[in-house]
Amino acid sequence: MISSDNLCMSCMREIGESKQCPYCGYHADSTQIPPYLPIRTVVANRYLVGKMLEYNGEGATYIGWDLAEKKAVKIREFIPDSFTTRTTSNLNLQVMRGSEAVFAELRQAFVELWTKLARLKGLSALISVTNVVEDYGTSFAIYDHFEGISLREFLLKSKTGYIPWEKARQLLMPILSTLGTLHSSGIIHRGISPSTLFIGNDGKIKITGFCLGAARTSRSDLNSQLFDGYAAIEQYGFDGSQGTWTDIYAFGAVLYRTLIGSDPISAKERMTNDRLMVPGKFAEALPAYVINGLINALQILPEDRTRTVEQLRAELSASPVATAVSGQYQRPAEPAIPKVKQTSQKDTAPAKKPNKSKKGNAQIIVTTAVISLAVGLILFIVLSLTVFRDRINFNFGSAGTTDSSVSQTDAQPVVVPDFTEKSYLSITSNPVFIQNFKFREEGVYNDEIAVGYVVTQSIAPESTVVPGTEIVLYVSKGEEKIVLPDVTGSDFEEAKARLEGLGFKVEKIETSDGVYRENEVVSVAPVTEKTYTRGTTIYLRVYVPETQPVTNEFGEIIEPEETSTAPADIIGQ
Repeated sequence: MISSDNLCMSCMREIGESKQCPYCGYHADSTQIPPYLPIRTVVANRYLVGKMLEYNGEGATYIGWDLAEKKAVKIREFIPDSFTTRTTSNLNLQVMRGSEAVFAELRQAFVELWTKLARLKGLSALISVTNVVEDYGTSFAIYDHFEGISLREFLLKSKTGYIPWEKARQLLMPILSTLGTLHSSGIIHRGISPSTLFIGNDGKIKITGFCLGAARTSRSDLNSQLFDGYAAIEQYGFDGSQGTWTDIYAFGAVLYRTLIGSDPISAKERMTNDRLMVPGKFAEALPAYVINGLINALQILPEDRTRTVEQLRAELSASPVATAVSGQYQRPAEPAIPKVKQTSQKDTAPAKKPNKSKKGNAQIIVTTAVISLAVGLILFIVLSLTVFRDRINFNFGSAGTTDSSVSQTDAQPVVVPDFTEKSYLSITSNPVFIQNFKFREEGVYNDEIAVGYVVTQSIAPESTVVPGTEIVLYVSKGEEKIVLPDVTGSDFEEAKARLEGLGFKVEKIETSDGVYRENEVVSVAPVTEKTYTRGTTIYLRVYVPETQPVTNEFGEIIEPEETSTAPADIIGQ
């Protein structure tokens, strides 16, 4: 049985009595930098803390040892470095004064994120989260440890620095499938990059680096960690909300790095000078539909970008003919695929004089043209009767006349499918659906259905309608976001009424520090002038002056007399 006393605190391999690990070189006397937990601290009476592996504005990740299961794990601690401290004498996390409410809100969000991840099982590209615990005044997430290297290391070790499309497709498409499941569960990663994708010893790739959205957004409550070249423009504080399309940009950037061998240009730089392109030698080797998918995923503005995983998967998985049938294929823009004309002696040689075989050449040209037209006609008929049959209407009228209009009374009725919880884009790009129905989109706020997916529809499923009937699809806009106004300096009751009217919950925190009006709002948490979901609790720090007790001449406190509740007429008797 493995004893935790004989483990290396960097790789969790058994090293016996050795001071220095023969596997990774870690020395047993190494110390942890504060304010992170010291080596061999035990969390929740079960998890032994080892070396800290990485940290950002939200928290720190340690390698650890599960004392109950006797196996290596990863331990993620919520420890926002902008407003928390920890001393060597007291390991309980200390929150700076005035930041208690923000800490409580973000900690709750941390627990909710990792609890959601713990519920997702069986995804090959997702780390396996096993537990969420509390200790030392904060929260911890526990997930399985696996041996491997980052995608960045993998690419740097390759001979060329990049890999061909077929190999990239096999490696990265599981990431796209897992992202789709995460998005359906309301989880946006915001940090997909070659540094957060790890390839295990089994050759399978996994998504790591999960943390709160605030840690992946500039100008938030936490010190942000953005992966330049992979972070979308909306993460830098520019206009545009974050959503599934934010991860689409990051995945597109990862695919670009994997196929091209260089990091994409930062989205901030592209805003003013967009020089991102697919070099000519790669454009010639890559399928056109892959380049098209890259271009759509890497659009700078969110509204121009591919919106969902399903749409991107369709663009990257289909051949040009299949995507053309679905109406999704677009020829890549010229700047994205630089075309360099190859000069040759044929290009520069002077024109030759006509020779005696001019007549024979003309006959060959005519014959070739006739054959080409015949082949083209046959190919057109075959495609019309097979691939494009549903997209071309042949109406042969009598006496050589045609009638392209079909009366709705003559058309066969169609059954309305159940569109709920399906992507609006996938519905409106389906040739069968757009042939039978007209669609109109109306956005609605919903905190259970992912953004871009249908919440409900105007005509009930299984209803029978004539072709061309309009169906209103009510599409989720996500949770309703409300701007938190600054009510500092207002009377508490007035501030409370205003905030509750907007949809917030209000909690009062009394303070007697400073000099203010009685019941004046001294501070507001979380940060004002930012958007929050309806129902968010707002903490108002309110000034309440200290009441001095009444004392007698001996300094003894005089308790106030109880006020009688008897009616006045009885008191007067």
